[in-house]
Amino acid sequence: MSMSDTPVHDQISGRADTLSMSVDSGKRKTIVMKFGGTSVGNIERIRIVAQRVKAEHALGRRVAVVVSAMAGVTNQMVGYCSELDPLADPKEYDAVVASGEQVTSGLVAIALQALGVPARSFQGWQIPLVTDDAHGKASIDGVDGTELLKCLDNGIVPVIAGFQGVGPDNRIATLGRGGSDTSAVAIAAAIHADQCDIYTDVDGIYTTDPRIVKRARKLDRITYEEMLELASVGAKVLQTRSVGLAMREGVRVRVLSSFSETDDDSGSIVVDEDEIVEKELVAGIASSHDEAKLSVRRIPDRPGIAAAIFGPLAAANINVDMIVQSTGVDRMTNMTFTVGKSDEAAARAVLESAHGIIQYGELETSHNVVKISVVGVGMRSNAGLAATMFATLAERGINVQVISTSEIKISVLIDSEYKELAMRALHTAYGLDKKEEPST
Repeated sequence: MSMSDTPVHDQISGRADTLSMSVDSGKRKTIVMKFGGTSVGNIERIRIVAQRVKAEHALGRRVAVVVSAMAGVTNQMVGYCSELDPLADPKEYDAVVASGEQVTSGLVAIALQALGVPARSFQGWQIPLVTDDAHGKASIDGVDGTELLKCLDNGIVPVIAGFQGVGPDNRIATLGRGGSDTSAVAIAAAIHADQCDIYTDVDGIYTTDPRIVKRARKLDRITYEEMLELASVGAKVLQTRSVGLAMREGVRVRVLSSFSETDDDSGSIVVDEDEIVEKELVAGIASSHDEAKLSVRRIPDRPGIAAAIFGPLAAANINVDMIVQSTGVDRMTNMTFTVGKSDEAAARAVLESAHGIIQYGELETSHNVVKISVVGVGMRSNAGLAATMFATLAERGINVQVISTSEIKISVLIDSEYKELAMRALHTAYGLDKKEEPST
């Protein structure tokens, strides 16, 4: 039987058992290994995770592990809270939903101990990972790496519950969806890790969603800025806050699969732009269905009207993304913008309550839209990339409703029915298609 036919856990175990422990401790590499919900979805997968950690530990590396809740557990906890009270106390909500990571961290520590690897579980408050008081969507204020470094110095693997910390009120605070990625990067920065490995159900970062575009390519490297833009406009492989934190702290982040054999060259790595010699003009294309379009029509065209619209939305903590203003007739104007679908009802209510101040004629909303974004550091110095996007869409009869840009990104809002056509066409237009293997 070939190595590729061997079960993953046997491959990892075999690798670990043949590695030498004679490594100079002064040169030992420190890594953080983060495992998502699908990676720890059941006991067998937890055993595989433990084998992976054992393999790295056997190399003489200092290893810290960060885990998510088992797949589906957090949703179950959220459901329990909502069933009892849709407006549950955020502090008690956090106490409930953080329990999934607590269970996983203990189970992974037990699995490692069963393999002969010294391990100890940690909750966020035990580190401590300190947050602000925004329960349910807390931001990290700081991480004290002292206890974790003591473990690492003594050859113990700390297994840390991701997604959680301790707020100024000394209570558990959670970091919001995808928060375990952010936990992992923050911990990597605190212990000065050489790398933060994010194990997930994909084998790296692709030029676009390979389920939609079959010729999508896996990227060996991508810049922090490109990954941050892609994450912010719909790419799900990494959480936006984790990428932003990695960029600020200079943490090298690698994305790789939990479900196949890996080595030091596996996956995709997110690094500083200076580390990439040959930069792609376009790194990737992302899409987001989490958009609702609001059009405020027949507004008096006077100074301060934009503030009258967007001020109340900001006060209600509603983020506005794409904005376009068009001149109407008779000193009237129209304003179109997007918000997250989950904020649509609240945004509409805010605007309706401000009708007397804004004095608009009509308020329209639409769900049948999708945002398509093209991202690449090459946009800084290469003219014509935007023209390529608009020409490609026009050739296929796809109407652009709203446009927004940044230094390395162009986003357009189009009818959702054209999503797949647009992504495939743009992927080809920017030369991102994987080259076909020669037939034998």
